[in-house]
Amino acid sequence: MSTCLQLKKSNCKNCYKCIRNCPVKSIRFSGNQAHIVDDECILCGGCFVVCPQNAKEIVDETEKAKVLIQSGAPVVASIAPSFIANYDGVGIQSMREALKKLGFYDAEETAVGATIVKKLYEDMLLGGNRDVLVSSCCHSINLLIQKHFPRALPYLADVVSPMQAHALDIKRRYPGAKTVFVGPCVAKKDEAAYYGDIVDAVLTFEELSRWLAAKGVKPRRAIDNEKKSKARLFPTAGGILKTMNRTAPGYTYLAIDGVENCMNALRDIEEGRLHKCFIEMSACVGSCIGGPAMENRRRFPISDYIAVSSYAGAEDFDASDLPEGRREKALPYIARDSRIPSEKEVIEILKRMGKTALKDELNCGSCGYNTCREKAIAVYQGKADFSMCLPFLKDKAESFSDNIINNTPNGILVLNENLEVQQINRAALRLMNIRFESNVLGAPVVRILDPDVFIKVRSNGRGVHDQRAYLAEYDKYVDQTILYEKEYNIIICIMRDVTNEENERERKEEFARQTVETADKVVEKQMRVVQEIASLLGETVAETKIALTKLKGTILDE
Repeated sequence: MSTCLQLKKSNCKNCYKCIRNCPVKSIRFSGNQAHIVDDECILCGGCFVVCPQNAKEIVDETEKAKVLIQSGAPVVASIAPSFIANYDGVGIQSMREALKKLGFYDAEETAVGATIVKKLYEDMLLGGNRDVLVSSCCHSINLLIQKHFPRALPYLADVVSPMQAHALDIKRRYPGAKTVFVGPCVAKKDEAAYYGDIVDAVLTFEELSRWLAAKGVKPRRAIDNEKKSKARLFPTAGGILKTMNRTAPGYTYLAIDGVENCMNALRDIEEGRLHKCFIEMSACVGSCIGGPAMENRRRFPISDYIAVSSYAGAEDFDASDLPEGRREKALPYIARDSRIPSEKEVIEILKRMGKTALKDELNCGSCGYNTCREKAIAVYQGKADFSMCLPFLKDKAESFSDNIINNTPNGILVLNENLEVQQINRAALRLMNIRFESNVLGAPVVRILDPDVFIKVRSNGRGVHDQRAYLAEYDKYVDQTILYEKEYNIIICIMRDVTNEENERERKEEFARQTVETADKVVEKQMRVVQEIASLLGETVAETKIALTKLKGTILDE
């Protein structure tokens, strides 16, 4: 299969929306990026339409078409009949004029090929040798059957599609011509590439509109008076049936659109519950007018149907049958990796996702798979990983968070904007001598703490950090950090119990005070002793002086 859809890795945000909307779950996640599984993808384009990040893109073949024009060969555009819904008020003559300005030799309606194909279907039914016949106009349906419902392959009409029939008819009428199909479908790019000798390039309506805009060409709003054909109804749900002469005896004619509905019908076919019927199948809801490459992702099923219906007529285009050997196309089985784990392996994978009992299998679909067991099989096949399970990640994150919060030595308190307690951890309960958290959850914080600081933080939006406070009612000192999370409308309070530190500080201060007092007393006492000693020394010196003076006088007298 050609790679018609590409992934812009930088845009993938790992939301799993593409998986949720993929009917065959052909998307693999690796390295937080989505990857299309080619051997399972049916190119319905659903992932392209629903991706909120525009991470999926259709391979543009505009340059390829320009090269064909530059080659000098006559290049004829085959315009899908849904164009009348995409280009409001623009008929085929106006489209022809616009395309010729781009260098195309001519432009025709693919409905010419639809006329050829519907006759082939009628002939197959009139032959009477087909029990159930499924239309093969929609390449996505062909891929669905080839890859996922191989037992229904014998019932798939092995004839060319309208795109191929028209291209073959053009090349028969214009020898050496090149053909470019323009339509609302992604899968047609793959069909053209797989059957490479028929259609030379495929453009979506979006690609053509960009090309026209770049060249300053605006299709003239005018509905032409050319012969109308009922084959123009092909892009609507039940449109093929509306064009057919349903004269084959004993057949029931059914029209089914949407991949899920088609899959249910194919299960009925594989189980042998349907007989003698012709089934028109379209992958897109509403058929081709609901195609993924309708411009601007338009989804106007009623107005689009009216546009197509009013442009159609009651007659057929004049179209010659294709020669023998050019009517049929091969629709082989396309093998895919269908490894299925054993029940034991599924249970082991479920356990690793935290699902140890049946009640744990929520089947919520957040991962993109319908059931937890489908997800487990995808894990086994390498298409998914354990982290894609939202409940598992939520429980894991909550468990991790709870372990941290409940085992930290700091008290943690979470309040809402009304200053009501939303969460309190064990350390905070111990700090405030609260026995059970249920005693305070939902209660105003004023019941356990002074609310002033919380009111201040809520009003000015500025938090406080490591602010020491004394909780008088609990006789505790704490360093508190209070933060206001506006995004989540919560106030978080983190309290570190510093009572022992504060008591130790006070003890040291008292010890220092007592030491200073003792030192002062010792110094004072020493000063008194010195003063007493000095006084005694002074008296002794005076007496000694008197005695020596007397002794000196006595000696001199002698």
